[in-house]
Amino acid sequence: MIDKYISYIRDVRRYSERTQELYRAALEDFAAWVAEEDPSAPDLIGHLIPSRLRQYEGHLIEEGLSPRTVHLHVSALSGFCGFLMKEGKLQGNPAKAIRRPKMEKRLPEYYTEKSLDDYLKESAHAAGEDELEIILSSPNPRDDKVAVELYRRRLRRLIVLILYTTGIRRAELLGLTVGSIDRERGTLRVKGKGDKMREIPLLPSTSQEISLYLQAAVSMAGCELHPQDPLLITETGRPLYPEYVDRAVKEELGAAQITGRKSPHVLRHSLATALLDEGADLNAIKEMLGHANLAATQVYTHNSVERLKAQYINAHPRAKNEESHD
Repeated sequence: MIDKYISYIRDVRRYSERTQELYRAALEDFAAWVAEEDPSAPDLIGHLIPSRLRQYEGHLIEEGLSPRTVHLHVSALSGFCGFLMKEGKLQGNPAKAIRRPKMEKRLPEYYTEKSLDDYLKESAHAAGEDELEIILSSPNPRDDKVAVELYRRRLRRLIVLILYTTGIRRAELLGLTVGSIDRERGTLRVKGKGDKMREIPLLPSTSQEISLYLQAAVSMAGCELHPQDPLLITETGRPLYPEYVDRAVKEELGAAQITGRKSPHVLRHSLATALLDEGADLNAIKEMLGHANLAATQVYTHNSVERLKAQYINAHPRAKNEESHD
């Protein structure tokens, strides 16, 4: 039934690959715990009762899992139970009776505008026409170690640039095609959660960099790229995959000595925070990020408030006077 549920959230609910992986791991962990607690258990469904779920939650807490991780496990079980109700296997959702541990609210992580601007300036040569010419002039670029390395550098930088300047999710980045780019209108067409389409404005510099990259990609692929083809491809012409994107972000930001967790989602947070700091309308940011409701976007306002508080404490005359009296 776990496999059937994962297929359901993939094909019907359109959950991200990452959520599918997390939910599967949580449900398999519960199944393993049940098997260990009661090896003679006829099936998993018989253990989906409030008392057993409370015992399992206690087990997770005793194992030292964070409240956030415990929440994830209970959410996975709740979703699974809801699915079993649809299948006629359960009469109610026992997970609804579970009191979940309190979680501390975490502010979204972000990189400073200066650190990302510095990175883009220092890595600009990787996206320039001089290095492109080396790739294009190679008779067999796939077999040319220099051309391959220059292409990889160009691709890694473009991954970071698109994620930061558009705020799209990793899955949305992987779903981009050559036809997603509308250079005349300066927009990027993105398929988001639930297959909802939205348009995002492209900076002219980002659009130009994509254009130069496509010349390199055609050279590496050895053939023309059509509108339905993936926008981002490896040096062998294959579509990118999640681990490639994660690794590219870590390598690029690590080499630039940018501190903090290095992930595609932090680049998304960074754009949202920067836009809010510059006074962008909250609803406009919501539409750009593809959030289903405004509450998801409002989380980023806390970053701006925290920065304002820090500036207030450092600059306000009364705050300085209070420090002198301490």
